[in-house]
This record gives sequence, C-alpha cells and structure tokens, in this order.
Amino acid sequence: MEKNTPLQFRYLDLVIALFAAVLITSNIASSAKIVDLKLSLFGIRLAFDGGTLLFPIAYVIGDLLTEVYGFRIARRAIWTGFIVMAVSALFFFVLGILPPEGTWEAYAGTAAYEAVLGGMSTGGIVLASLSGYLVGEFFNSAVHSRIKVLMNGRLLWVRSIGSSLIGELLDSLVFVGIACLAGVFPRELFTTLALTNYILKMAVEVLVTPFTYLFVWLLKRAEGLDVYDRGVKYNPFKFG
Repeated sequence: MEKNTPLQFRYLDLVIALFAAVLITSNIASSAKIVDLKLSLFGIRLAFDGGTLLFPIAYVIGDLLTEVYGFRIARRAIWTGFIVMAVSALFFFVLGILPPEGTWEAYAGTAAYEAVLGGMSTGGIVLASLSGYLVGEFFNSAVHSRIKVLMNGRLLWVRSIGSSLIGELLDSLVFVGIACLAGVFPRELFTTLALTNYILKMAVEVLVTPFTYLFVWLLKRAEGLDVYDRGVKYNPFKFG
C-alpha cells in the first residue's frame, strides 16, 4: 500500500484541494482582523487573529491525510500547501504595488488595502504563517504517523489530539513570534495571541474529533486503504 501513487487514489486530490483552500483563507483572515471577545485566562486577554478559528481544520485534514494515506502522501500535501500559500503571497504583493484606479482609491484606497491585507502584501504574515505551518504540520504528521505504528492503529483520538498538541504549540509560537517581529501584530500582544491561538486551535481539534473519526472511516472505506508507516524515514525535505 505504501507504494501507491497519488494517481491511484480516488479522493486524494479533493482532500488536498480542501487543505489548500483552508490554508489560503485562514491566512487572509489572520491578516484581516484581530478578534477580542472580552475574555481572559489567568489575567491574559484572549484576543485572537481571524484565522485561528479556521486554521485548525488544516491540522484535522493533515491528520486525515497521515492516517489514511501515510506520511509520504501527507508530506506531499504539506509541500503543496506551502507552494500554494507562497503563490498567493506573491499575487497579493504584485496586486499591492499595481497603480490603483481613481474611483476605487476614493472609496476604499491603498491605505485600506494595506491595513487589511498588509501582511499578505508585504510578506510578514506569509513568512510567519509559512514558517509556523511547516514546523507544525511536519511535527504533527510525523508524531501522528509514529503513534499509529506504536499503538498498532488503536485509539485514533490519542494520536489525532496528541500530535496536534505538539504541532499546534510549535505552530502558534513560531507564527505569532515571527508575525510580531515582522510588525504584523504588536509585540505586546505576543503572549495573548500565542496563548489564545493555541487554546482555540486545540479546542477546535477536540470538538471536531467525532467528525475526524467519521471522515477517516469513510475515506479508508472509499479508498480501500489504511497505511502504516513502518520503516518510513521522516525526512521533511522531499516532495512525495
């Protein structure tokens, strides 16, 4: 089963397409708005960027890819997502430097574009997101894969949530840290955003666990596949 190629899979392209769509949308949302629900934890205000509510779905899809197709295919999907995010960043950058039309400049304008999509157009949010994404997703996939082998496929929720505890912690720290250093977020919000990012991401992961079970079962049944990564080398620097 580990020797299958993506062309032999019925639904892999759809899963990767959804994965890429979630990544791009969450990046735009992260740059567009910071939300404050007026809640605190241990005196730390729980404000969060707009992408926090959606980005955990990328980890759920990453778990799905690793669980069904194995680390090699998940690695390919992770690099595909990286390329798609980089291309979208380049597009927003080029769009930002093109001369504006007069009517649009009057009612919206370059200032509004830079305020809402400044992270995407200047690269700050992209650098943060790409870095956090690569570190977090690869750790998430490798840990998930390894736990599956060690537990011989038992207790999906243990590897799904356990791998995300590590991956999303690294993702949140790297993402918020670089975004603050790049000036996308104020540096004084580092602790607030990192903590809130992590708490909300893990909350979403736990809440959707029943759906993870359902989609894993459906996909394994549809593909006739359940890969165990025995003997796999967890080298992230390959495409496929």
